[in-house]
Amino acid sequence: MARMTESCSVCGNSFEVQFRYQMEESEDGFSFYCSQKCLETSQTANGQGLMTCDACRKHFRVQLVSQVLYVADRRKYACSLPCREQILDEARGVRLGDMANGVLQPPGPTEPLSNETAEPKIMPTMPVASNASVASDPPTAYSQAAHQNLPENRARLSAAEPVSLIPTIEARTAPPVQNAPSKRSAMVFAIFNHKGGTGKTTTSVSIAAGLAQTGRRVLLVDTDAQGNVGVSLNKNADKSLYHALVMGLPLKTVIQSVRENLDLIASNETLAAAELYLAGRQNRDRVLRDRLSPAVRGYDFIVLDCSPSLSLMNQNALVFADNVLVPVACDYLSLVGVRQVIKTVRNVNQLLHHPVKLWGVLPTFYDARANICREAVETLQKHFGDRCLPPIRSAIKVKEAPAHGQTIFEYAGASTAADDYRTIVNQLIMDRDSSLGVTTGATMEPATMAAAAVTA
Repeated sequence: MARMTESCSVCGNSFEVQFRYQMEESEDGFSFYCSQKCLETSQTANGQGLMTCDACRKHFRVQLVSQVLYVADRRKYACSLPCREQILDEARGVRLGDMANGVLQPPGPTEPLSNETAEPKIMPTMPVASNASVASDPPTAYSQAAHQNLPENRARLSAAEPVSLIPTIEARTAPPVQNAPSKRSAMVFAIFNHKGGTGKTTTSVSIAAGLAQTGRRVLLVDTDAQGNVGVSLNKNADKSLYHALVMGLPLKTVIQSVRENLDLIASNETLAAAELYLAGRQNRDRVLRDRLSPAVRGYDFIVLDCSPSLSLMNQNALVFADNVLVPVACDYLSLVGVRQVIKTVRNVNQLLHHPVKLWGVLPTFYDARANICREAVETLQKHFGDRCLPPIRSAIKVKEAPAHGQTIFEYAGASTAADDYRTIVNQLIMDRDSSLGVTTGATMEPATMAAAAVTA
């Protein structure tokens, strides 16, 4: 994968950008600094190599990296730690990690949601222990039932603090956002889960490819610095999401056609530097939306493959998306991790005032012969109802397809997993067409049972 290599704007040396202070945006473009010394040389006061503290206006010589910081896209200087704290206190911004850890709270008094969006109480439908009071305490009843009916190694779930999983997440009333993008036609959804190994990239590629096969125009965006989407489609790119996001290059220079009706904005390890760039932006959570909004009217669907982390990039993806699809592996740890995903989506609604909706929870790596898989799906169905989608059955063909640079439909179109993804694709098409008030057009046809029996 390509690394971000630039030439120093002061000494001309070629170097790899690794730190935020090495990159600065101005009206004339970007400047790059290979070292702290070159950064110091680039801006002096009275020609003496001195900087002006942005807090106390004192002139001083920069000696520590901590004396240089970025606020609202501007480089600022602090002569001391108190001055640095004063500058940071004036900054405004919300970090996704702070929200997830409960550090930040919604501004002002917290009022309950309306009747249409209030969180419903979920009554357990699985067999409940005799001493469980379902009517008085549903979460506790579910915890007791889980302890009684699930395997012994999953009894820890009952010991954890009960947290309700809600089947619908809607936005609360929010003030209008300035410079919001115009009304769009594309359905934008993020494939998102904090936990790794749940099949996010496989799901992103399969759904995008399936939609494209039905004639829909699809843009697949890899927001993960691992760059696995490009690898899965056997595509590499000199220009990636980093160049559109940070360098501001036109979208047409970073979008590449990978299949009929399917375009890709690839990523690689240079995207890791984008976190540093986003941290210095005033509207740090809306940069991706602002950069990609011009492409919305050119596509029917935009699919965002998210990384397994709490990051500013994922925060940007959720703010850009209309809907969230959560792949959940059929195992104990993935089941527990769904709670964190729900909490994150709720925070995006309440704190960032963006109406992102939980479109569905998708069980992956499903094996009907395994008790844990059946129990995982049953638990998700009880909590999410219709939003728990039909599971994706485990198949070796799904793991082999990326090694050949092919989608599951190209590599093993008659496999059970391919049929499962066709079901999800068709549901997406029907939901979008229904929201637009149009008649559903072409959908994906399932493979014949005979062919499936041979290749599955």
